[in-house]
Amino acid sequence: MDYEAQLKLQAYLDGELPEGEAKEVANWLARDQEAVALLGELRQTRKALAGFEDGVRLPEAREFYWSKIEREIERLDVKREEPVGVPFSVKLRRILMPASAVALVALIGMIVSKEILPSGSAYSTETSFRDSESFTYHDYAEGTTLVWLPYPAENDVADEKEPSTLE
Repeated sequence: MDYEAQLKLQAYLDGELPEGEAKEVANWLARDQEAVALLGELRQTRKALAGFEDGVRLPEAREFYWSKIEREIERLDVKREEPVGVPFSVKLRRILMPASAVALVALIGMIVSKEILPSGSAYSTETSFRDSESFTYHDYAEGTTLVWLPYPAENDVADEKEPSTLE
């Protein structure tokens, strides 16, 4: 069934058709079961919705009510453009204030993460591959470094009275 036929059935149910067209629709209903089923659905829908509109009353005339809504929508649709004479310092401040806030939050996050989860231990140890028995110990908390050499110095170097050439 096409859209026009459905509208004609709705108009027939509402009593909006002239007498001649109403007789044509009545004859059509006598022949077409699909049209009868649709007319039955429209009647049931009309009964179901009958009581819903009784409690809704507008405080003013319908046209005035909708014109107020239309004016409010148009007022909100107007784009607010930035005034032409805004100084450069104001534009710069609009960019720098949020950027500095983000940088401050990032800095605080880095400081807190260092205190809560230290990235490394307070000391480290290194070994030399040339001489696997010597190693270097760094204590960052105390600021000290210790180099351990496990072999003794040669006697003739240790017994010299002259200053070493290593100085």
